[in-house]
Amino acid sequence: MNTWGIIVSFAFIFLIIGISTLLTNKRIISGEGSRKFIHIGVANWWIIAMIFFDNPLWASIVPALFILINYISYKKQIFRAMERGEGKGDLGTVYYAISLFILAIITFSEGMNPYVGAMGILVMGYGDGFAAIIGERFGKHSFTVMNSKKSLEGSAAMFVVTFFVALIISFLAGNSCTWLLPISLAMIATLVEIFSPYGTDNLTVPLVTSLAYYYLWCAF
Repeated sequence: MNTWGIIVSFAFIFLIIGISTLLTNKRIISGEGSRKFIHIGVANWWIIAMIFFDNPLWASIVPALFILINYISYKKQIFRAMERGEGKGDLGTVYYAISLFILAIITFSEGMNPYVGAMGILVMGYGDGFAAIIGERFGKHSFTVMNSKKSLEGSAAMFVVTFFVALIISFLAGNSCTWLLPISLAMIATLVEIFSPYGTDNLTVPLVTSLAYYYLWCAF
């Protein structure tokens, strides 16, 4: 199962990148839309990991490789569908892979639960992804935090999407509280996203959200 997990993982990730590239080349989506398509789509890799992998070593192989792959792509602009281009100066795609690696190592370990990692990764993928999409398209009330431009509309989207992602994961993980836990996590994730500039939200949002979920799980 673990070997098949590696194969399925690479097939899935490159399928997402391939579809995004095709949609961009046909001008169905913009360059930023392409990046967010990949951002949201790749987050679902965690579901594959939970199905196929049974220990942290196997679960961390794909993220570890993509730390290197994404950094090379960032420097050489190999996968243009997921890069912002030269001069943009953020390592968001690399931070993304680092988050996957750290949470795979920790939450697939004995005594932990991969749902903890799922919370952080899927909140980052869907919450942060839709925050950027809504903010770019409908953001009329902007504000700046730490030299990073945000919008009230984007932050509201982050909160709402995160709430529903957290609600679904909490239900699947067997948490007894149906409202208070997701609301708390949505508030935490939204605040972390606001105060994370230059692509660092791909690192801070999943790690802080998973950490908060781990400690709040027992509390609720």
